[in-house]
Amino acid sequence: MSEWKDVRIGDYIDLISGFAFKSSKFLNEQVENSLPIIKIKNVASGDANLNDVVFHKYDNSLEKFLLEKNDILIAMTGNHPQALTQVVGGISKYKLDVPSLLNQRVGKIIAKGDTCLDFIYYLFKDKEVQNYLANQSSGSANQANISKNDILELNLRIPSPTLQRTIAGIFSSIDHKIDLLNRQNRTLESMAETLFRHYFIDEAQEEWEEKSLSQIASFLNGLACQKFPPKNGIKKLPVLKIKELSNGITEYSDWATTEIGSEYLIHNGDIIFAWSASLIVKIWDGEDCILNQHLFKVTSNQYPKWFYFMWCKFHLKEFRSIANSHATTMGHIKRGDLDTAMVLVPPNDKLKIMTEQMQPMIEQQILNNKQISILTKLRDTLLSKLMNNEIQVE
Repeated sequence: MSEWKDVRIGDYIDLISGFAFKSSKFLNEQVENSLPIIKIKNVASGDANLNDVVFHKYDNSLEKFLLEKNDILIAMTGNHPQALTQVVGGISKYKLDVPSLLNQRVGKIIAKGDTCLDFIYYLFKDKEVQNYLANQSSGSANQANISKNDILELNLRIPSPTLQRTIAGIFSSIDHKIDLLNRQNRTLESMAETLFRHYFIDEAQEEWEEKSLSQIASFLNGLACQKFPPKNGIKKLPVLKIKELSNGITEYSDWATTEIGSEYLIHNGDIIFAWSASLIVKIWDGEDCILNQHLFKVTSNQYPKWFYFMWCKFHLKEFRSIANSHATTMGHIKRGDLDTAMVLVPPNDKLKIMTEQMQPMIEQQILNNKQISILTKLRDTLLSKLMNNEIQVE
């Protein structure tokens, strides 16, 4: 570690805080000379996205706030890690080819001199740095804030620029493989949806049997896991709640005993349906865990996984509409809604032909998810050990 030294990070980077755009000037759709606005909600851990963006007219006065591919962003407002959704201090890379504009409370990190920006990205992804920034934040757990000064005054240990580039190259290669697998999954998902619509919308036959979702699959509701705390440090697993379904298992996830019915154990590749709050249908891509209430584990002894998974996704828009219509603080659907959501069931010979085409797509997604999980754990473990001087890079 002779090439490493303790520094004030503000001597090696600078930070541009986003612009306070006036909401009255936001556009709901893109017009000529307008760009999307990247807000806190669009800065996820690892990637920025353009989900539900608004737009704003661009001119040269906003050049300072222009975002381009591979810019490094940091969330200056968000939740404390225990609350999870968008964590304050969360670091992200702007991997999109579409230029956009930086909104207030999102910062863009700029490298000074020969500092390697990609190394800074991984430095800030280290859990200890993330936790330190979160603990420096002010406000409540659900609305925490950090300042530009909080970030620039960090005392961190960094190596020479040459070693920075070597380290960044190692982690970038892992992330590149993860990105490839994620892109392949998105392609497979799109292909499966296209083929599903071809089967059941374009070429559906009137004589095909109609059944409800609840007839083709079992929807097991999870446990109130707080009633099943761990009895010891061995027979326990993390609890899968709605936030974990979106963000994965973290060090802040709850734990429960494994001395429960085996049907409540969740494994990579299981189909999970969040029936309240943010309605989601997902192939679980994380580690083994225990199913919490407000989530269904969807299975079937009669029909293939692709069949009930795609039909759940098909009805998701309808289910979200039902949930939004409920005058409650947390929208949800009821089991009766599963009884009235109808599906088409083709004859067995036709279903077999469909399965030969559809099932490999689902199985490849599951396999890719397992590889992504392994690579992500490898990257995070190596990063932590490197920053804690447990391993060295020559």
